[in-house]
Amino acid sequence: MIRVVIAEDHHLVRQGLRALLEKAADIRVVGEAADGYAALEQVQKLQPDVLLLDIAMPQLNGVEVARRMAALKLRTRVVILSVYSDGTMVQQTLRCGARGYLLKQSVVEELLQAVRVVHRGGFFLCSKLPASLRAACLNPETVKQLPSVLERLTPRGREVLQLVAEGCTSKAIALKLGLSEKTVEKHRAQLMKRLGIHDTAGLIRIAIKHRIASLDD
Repeated sequence: MIRVVIAEDHHLVRQGLRALLEKAADIRVVGEAADGYAALEQVQKLQPDVLLLDIAMPQLNGVEVARRMAALKLRTRVVILSVYSDGTMVQQTLRCGARGYLLKQSVVEELLQAVRVVHRGGFFLCSKLPASLRAACLNPETVKQLPSVLERLTPRGREVLQLVAEGCTSKAIALKLGLSEKTVEKHRAQLMKRLGIHDTAGLIRIAIKHRIASLDD
C-alpha cells in the first residue's frame, strides 16, 4: 500500500485529489495539509511514502518544502503539482529533491502513474511537458546547472521573502517565525541588498517572477 499525504491549499482541489487517489486499490491517503509548514509537519509525523505537493503553497512554497525535506533526509518522495510548464521551474524542483512533476491539467491516469513510479524510486515528468524539456530535465548535467539567485539566498531569507510577498508586515512575520521585529527588518534589508532591490514592491515583483510566492487565491 502506497501511503500519500496531499498538500494543496484549496480545499475542494484537495478533496478531489483524495477522491481520485483513493479509487486506486494500492494507494491510501493518510494526511492532508493546507500550507507549506503543515505539509512539512505532516511528513515528519506520518512518514508517508509520497507527498503530493502543490508548488504554490502559502507561507512556505512547495519548492522550499522539498528543499527542507531533502536537507532533513526524509525518506518521503515528492511529486510536485504545478500550473507552470517552464523548464526553469521543473529543473529547480528536481534540484531541490522532487522526483515527479505534474501539471494540474494532467489526466487521472498520469496522477496515479506518477505516484507509483516515484514510490518505486523512479522519476516522472508530465507528458504535457515538451519532449525536449523532459529529456533535458532528466539529464543530471542539465539539472546541476547554476542555481537561480533565489537559490543562493538563505532558507530564512527565502522564507521572509515569501511572507513579504504575501503581504505580511514585519511584525506579523516576526510573530509567525518566532523572531524579533528587528531581526526581520535585518533580513529584509539583506534581501534588498543581495537582490539589488530598493523597496518592498520590488521584493514582491521578484518573488512572483521566480514563483517563490503567488498572488492567486
